[in-house]
Parts: sequence; C-alpha cells; structure tokens
Amino acid sequence: MSEVKIKAESRTEFGKGAARRIRRAGLVPAVLYGHGSAPVHIKLPGHELMLALKTANALFDVDLGERSELAIPKQVQRDPIKGFLEHVDLLIVRRGEKVTVEVPLTLTGEAAPGTLVSSEHTTLSVEAEATHIPPGIEVSIEGSEIGTQILAKDIPLPRGVTLQLDPEALVVNITAAPTAEQVEGELAEAEAEVGGEGAEAAAEPEATEEGAGEEPTEEQE
Repeated sequence: MSEVKIKAESRTEFGKGAARRIRRAGLVPAVLYGHGSAPVHIKLPGHELMLALKTANALFDVDLGERSELAIPKQVQRDPIKGFLEHVDLLIVRRGEKVTVEVPLTLTGEAAPGTLVSSEHTTLSVEAEATHIPPGIEVSIEGSEIGTQILAKDIPLPRGVTLQLDPEALVVNITAAPTAEQVEGELAEAEAEVGGEGAEAAAEPEATEEGAGEEPTEEQE
C-alpha cells in the first residue's frame, strides 16, 4: 500500500463553532494518537483527505512540521445528510507493526442461473502489517449453485494477512431466487397489511377538546 503524504496544521480551537470555521476554510478537524503519545489535535486539507479516504485503510504519512508520523484512519465522521467530512481520528502505526482492520469484500463472477446471492458480511476482519494492508479482498462466486455457502475460512487471504473473524462465520449464501409468483404474493400481502392499518386508523375516533380553557396542570406546563 502506498503512503499518502499529507501536511497537517496545529489546531488550538475546539467546539462546534470552531469546527465549522475550520471546515469553511477547506480543512477537516482531526486527532492523531497512539503508541502512548499524547493526542495531537490537527487540521488536514479537506480535498486531499477526501480523495485518500476513498481507499479503505489508507496509510497516511502525516507531516507535523518538526516530525512526521505514519497513521491509518481509525474513525471517520461524516455529515449524515450531505456526506462531508466532519472529523477524523488517525491511529499512529509503526513499520512492521501488525494491526487489526476491516477490509472490504468484493464478490466477483456470476452465480448459476436462478440463484440469489446474499452477502452476510461486506468487510472481513483481518490482521496485517500496517504498511501492507490489502485495499480489498475478492471472493469468487463464479458458477456457484444453490446451497453454496462460503465461510470466512474459505476465503483466500493475501500473504502475511491472517483472519480475525470467526472461521465458521457465514460470509456468502447462495439460495434459490424467488419466482415471479412468490414476489407477487409477497407484494399482495404487504399491500393488504398497509390497507388494513389504514382502515384501523380511519376507524379511530377523533380526539375531543375536553378540558379546553381549564387551568394547565403541573405536567402540562
């Protein structure tokens, strides 16, 4: 995995107002910690950071001016609606050190006709050297028949990477695809349930305005 060089600025302001000002300036509040060192509060260039985080478990070479630190993203906070970066936690790592991370899984190939592919896990927990974390792991489902189950232990891992998830954990399940009649039946049942709930709501009496003009109770105040 290649290192992403990124220059950090010191951060001395804290709180929501300060964070908004930092983001308006095109930067992202962040904290760098690990290996027993005191947390370092920094600001990172937003565009560069966003591009780097498109790669899972990106390895950063953080330039702090007087020194640099290798780090991987530990927690990334995004705005739930607009999706912009709000805050990033970076964990300091050392060359040769092993870390446990979640690596994205990608299904490749096509299962047999008439099958339904269910992914029980979208990531795989593995241990790898901090400087050699795989960006992703591929799982082939080419030609898989109904009844095929791929467990965590069945997935081939890159050299130097060890599984941390339960080996017996179900990762991919291949079942029979529902027929058109089954889909139509499920839709009809769902529509019937929605119609029944609407009829019950219409049958409920309207709330009266008894007590209007009375003195409010302590609870009402």
